[in-house]
Amino acid sequence: MDDVPGDESALTELMERYQGGDTRAFEELYAILAPQLGRYLRSLARDAALADDLLQETFLQLHRARQSYTPPRPVRPWAYAIARHVFLMSRRSRTRRARHETTAVVDLPDAPVPPEVASLGDRDQVRRALAQVSDDHREALVLHHILGLSFREVGRVLGITEGAAKVRAHRGIVTMRRILGHEGASGS
Repeated sequence: MDDVPGDESALTELMERYQGGDTRAFEELYAILAPQLGRYLRSLARDAALADDLLQETFLQLHRARQSYTPPRPVRPWAYAIARHVFLMSRRSRTRRARHETTAVVDLPDAPVPPEVASLGDRDQVRRALAQVSDDHREALVLHHILGLSFREVGRVLGITEGAAKVRAHRGIVTMRRILGHEGASGS
C-alpha cells in the first residue's frame, strides 16, 4: 500500500476525532479515502456515474455509522465494507427494477491494471478480461492487487477468511490469464 495515502494510525486518529465531533477530521478522512473508495466502487459498478452516486452514499452511511467504528481497528477495511454494502444494496434495488428489461452493454471498470497482469496484454484487453472475471474473484483481485489491501483486510471487507481472499484473488488472476491466452504463465 505504498502508493495509498494515509497510514492506518493516522486514519484511526482522524476517525476518533470525527467520532468526537471534529468535522475537519471528516473532511480529511474524505480527502484520503474518497479516491480509493471511488476506484473500488467503479470496479464493482462498472459505471462511473453510478460509482460517484455510490461514493456519496458510502460517505453518508459512514457518517451514520461512525459510532460503530471501534478504535484501534483499521479504518480502511471498515470503510470498504460500508462501500461494498452500499454497492450490494444498490445492485439488489436495480436488479428488482430491471428484471424484465434488457440490459445495455456495461461500461468497463476504470481501474489501473495490476502488475501481475500488465504484461498479458494492452490496457483495454486487460480491462475487458477483468470485466469477464466473476464478481467475487474480481472484487478480491481489485481490493488486493489494485487497491493494495492485505489479504486479511480483503477478508474483513468481504466477510471471508484471509485464505479464501487469497484463493479468490488468485483465481481471478488465473481466469484473466486464460482469457488473455496465457494459460502457461506461472501462477501468482
